[in-house]
Amino acid sequence: MAEPTIDARVSPLAHLEERMRAATVTGARGVTLTEWPFLTMVNLRVDPASEAADRIEKTLGAPLPRQGGHITASGPHTVLWLGPDEWLVLSQTEAAAVTAELREALGGDPGSVVDVSANRTTLELSGPAARQALEKGCPLDLHPRAFGPGKAVSTTVGPVAVLLWQVDDTPTYRLFPRSSFADHLARWLIDAMSEYRGPEVP
Repeated sequence: MAEPTIDARVSPLAHLEERMRAATVTGARGVTLTEWPFLTMVNLRVDPASEAADRIEKTLGAPLPRQGGHITASGPHTVLWLGPDEWLVLSQTEAAAVTAELREALGGDPGSVVDVSANRTTLELSGPAARQALEKGCPLDLHPRAFGPGKAVSTTVGPVAVLLWQVDDTPTYRLFPRSSFADHLARWLIDAMSEYRGPEVP
């Protein structure tokens, strides 16, 4: 009988889990911070006008976004635009399976498919005050007239470079920092959230 598999991975922010939970603010000015570790992330590079791109789109069940800030999604896959010929594929499917399928679709054509799941982690900032907390250190105009659900761009939050995706109107944001910078970003966000623990303003 095969030995049971033990997942020995430790997320980049496991040591801050209690602090993030304690930083949660409820109510009309509420905001929460959570890590979503070990999500499948695959970096994809291919000529969007190529036959290989067509095959990859069929594999993903979604078109590759063609404009900065845009995303597409189908089933377990979400595709974020990184550049004219570069995307980040997020998936609920096992990384090895997604990588293998995309490499098969790419075939021998120019391009690359690289599993970068260990390169980044995911932070989710959500709640009525999430935008205000982010605005303390993000140069983007995050007002709904300029940035909303379905938008994902590369930017900075505090001193940390991130890929920032607004998921919904709550608002909920997902931030994708490099794993080595995740601790710094999480501590910055916890500090930015602290002001909302005070008395609510009518």
